[in-house]
Amino acid sequence: ILLKMGKVCAVFGGSRGIGRAVAELLAQKGCRLAILARNLDVAQSTARHLGAGHLALSCDVSSEQEVQKAFEEMQRNLGPINYLVNAAGINRDGLLLRTKTEDMIAQIHTNLLGTMLTCKAALKVMIQQQGGAIVNIGNIVGLKGNPGQSVYSATKAGLVGFSRSLAKEVAKKQIRVNVVAPGFIHTEMTAHLEEDQLKKSIPLGRFGEPHEVAQAVVFLLESPYITGSVLVVDGGLQLM
Repeated sequence: ILLKMGKVCAVFGGSRGIGRAVAELLAQKGCRLAILARNLDVAQSTARHLGAGHLALSCDVSSEQEVQKAFEEMQRNLGPINYLVNAAGINRDGLLLRTKTEDMIAQIHTNLLGTMLTCKAALKVMIQQQGGAIVNIGNIVGLKGNPGQSVYSATKAGLVGFSRSLAKEVAKKQIRVNVVAPGFIHTEMTAHLEEDQLKKSIPLGRFGEPHEVAQAVVFLLESPYITGSVLVVDGGLQLM
């Protein structure tokens, strides 16, 4: 019996948090995964945890050379890529007056430029394949703002404008681009927050789990008639 080869999916920031949850769900669905993270050890342990046949690569998304090298490795080891998920992100919260310029630049480079670079590299492959799907992980603060997160919020808002424009550019090539905008999710990034206080502002009364965001990401990857969308996964936070 010929086994239908699973789709090839690259998850940047796939070693932890939302990215890891996306990778787990896609692996269950028979996709072949490339887990990309700055820390190769963590990426490798995630790939091993997913089972056989997955790839782990070290990549700093803010470096064009590293991104290109990663895509060459993926092509060599897994074949042409069908799905791209951009979940690599950093936040360095602080009031703007106290924020160092290098911290601003670091966030812009990883969260915004990094996604642009991985999308550009993926498009070359997807255009040859005559199709593909991209999901970029934004954040609800990119839509509604948050004090102490002006720079982070700007990078996440930038992803929305970027993704919508790119969706228009590549729709004729049968490539779809969407954004998932999570609210408060249990990850390392939110571990320092005062959860009990913040829960009161969330209509569903709790933080979300990474796998709940992953469901939304996979839904967009698999939905053939959705492009240029922003899917909010925030327990109703945006209603407040």
